[in-house]
Amino acid sequence: MLTARYYNAAGEQNGDVQLPEELFDGRVHEAALHQTVKAYLANQRQGTAATKTRGMVSGGNRKAWRQKGTGRARQGSMRAPHWRGGGIVFGPSPRSYHQDVPRKVKSLARRSAFNQRAIDGQIAVIERLAPEAPRTRAFAELLGKIGVAGAKRVLILTDGSSRNVYLSARNLPNVEVMPFAQASAYDVMVARQVVIEQAALDQVKQGAGQTADADAEEVVNA
Repeated sequence: MLTARYYNAAGEQNGDVQLPEELFDGRVHEAALHQTVKAYLANQRQGTAATKTRGMVSGGNRKAWRQKGTGRARQGSMRAPHWRGGGIVFGPSPRSYHQDVPRKVKSLARRSAFNQRAIDGQIAVIERLAPEAPRTRAFAELLGKIGVAGAKRVLILTDGSSRNVYLSARNLPNVEVMPFAQASAYDVMVARQVVIEQAALDQVKQGAGQTADADAEEVVNA
């Protein structure tokens, strides 16, 4: 079973805590992780790059010179690709880079990302994140006590939306705050330290228990 460092609300370490097996099963599926991250990055592309072909540029309604008798090579248009100001050959045109990923593959990739961070010892669990008011300095001190302040990128996962936590961390460089349920495989993998609120992990256990109860009820009714 995977474990993570556990801290109380004041940032004091209280040993380690076991991570829920419903999410942290210790398996990393690299193929699913690669497919999901690649699709995420592809879906961020706008695909608006465009160039004009010889039929789109202005001008070129006449021949550069007559067909014969000049001693030069024949030219049909001054907007041909080899002329200055001419059209572009095989240039980019607007297109969609969208890639679809099956829902189960996304779920597998998300679990794999969390497992990889847990295996690398880059996950910390904190008792709660509930500042009474937005305080960037106090929040930075808390991250320093947890030992993630100097990380290249820190991902803080809260139990639902927390406005005070978001406002406290938005001016800190390389720190991102989001609800635990919204974190994707890419968000977890791009971070070098992940801080998870204890209540968010409790929700994972409760959700798994409710799913098991529903499956059992379906078997009984069948």
